[in-house]
Amino acid sequence: MTSPVSMQWDPADFRERIQKVLDAFLDEQAARLAPLGEDASRLITEARTSVRGGKRFRAAFCYWGYRAIRPEVPDEDALARACAALELLHASALVHDDYMDASDTRRGRPAAHRAFEAEHRAAGWRGRPDQYGAAAAILLGDLLLGWAEELLRRCGLPVASVVPALEVFDLCRTEVIAGQFLDVSVQARAHADVDTAMTVLRYKSAKYSIERPLHVGAALAGATPAQLEDLSRFGLPLGEAFQLRDDLLGVFGDPATTGKPAGDDLVEGKRTVLVALALDGTDREAARRLDAALGTDLDEAAVADLRDIIDRSGAHAQVEEVIGALAERAVAALDTPTVDDAARGVLRDLAAAATQRTV
Repeated sequence: MTSPVSMQWDPADFRERIQKVLDAFLDEQAARLAPLGEDASRLITEARTSVRGGKRFRAAFCYWGYRAIRPEVPDEDALARACAALELLHASALVHDDYMDASDTRRGRPAAHRAFEAEHRAAGWRGRPDQYGAAAAILLGDLLLGWAEELLRRCGLPVASVVPALEVFDLCRTEVIAGQFLDVSVQARAHADVDTAMTVLRYKSAKYSIERPLHVGAALAGATPAQLEDLSRFGLPLGEAFQLRDDLLGVFGDPATTGKPAGDDLVEGKRTVLVALALDGTDREAARRLDAALGTDLDEAAVADLRDIIDRSGAHAQVEEVIGALAERAVAALDTPTVDDAARGVLRDLAAAATQRTV
């Protein structure tokens, strides 16, 4: 149920504002790169695709992290630019993640490396199209990552406010990149117990999706270390619940709404908490089938079989229970004087949106 104070919050309007900020920033970058010609133009075009759409949770948590500490916003435009920087960071991570996972699609469109590969093939250029696509995607992801810091640094808020936020951003960037490497290493070893899978989840996604965006916003508002810790008690468990929901959608989500193939995480061989629980909870033969099938080319029947194994193991139900418990703990942590009353209402609504979603 929407709380009265949160009725002032229009998520669709906020998403539109963030998109306009990103569009304007990329217009500026396009002008800078115009002397480089057609190649730079293609890079900008793919950058625009990479930042289009999405739920804008990271920007929203940054915004309400600010308002949790400082209810009045003296410069809405500058704060929106700071929040949009988190979306550039996210876009960078997705471009790199899609290449590392050999994903073909993102939000129902070709993943960046596939789009660049198709351009190479259509033009009949020399060399391998897949290698060109990989190189272009790596560079695009790097560019988006650099732009994220640039947009935050030049957001327009006072330097004394931006410097502490940049320190949080530095930590966030380090955590997510290290978390990605943990994920790659776990897949290479083809084994992860529940504790290891939770560590990957926490550093690859949970922190940079919710906790650190909250911290960036709060740091911009002048938060103390104690206030940041209060926000962590909300943001970290909620981030974990958010990613656990993502893991469920990666196996059981409807491709028509997720924009990804059925059972995409199974095809990619993701050693998620869901998979770790299923391997622990099923019989030896079913565990062997699930383990052997991860990361292979699966047809619809094979995906359905693996989904059935996960369901029967009890892992699906366990993850749903954990999501509920983590979300409940997170919302309870909002009952602190650190968080402004109006922000508390919106953060509760955002918590529900982040954990009860179907895309």
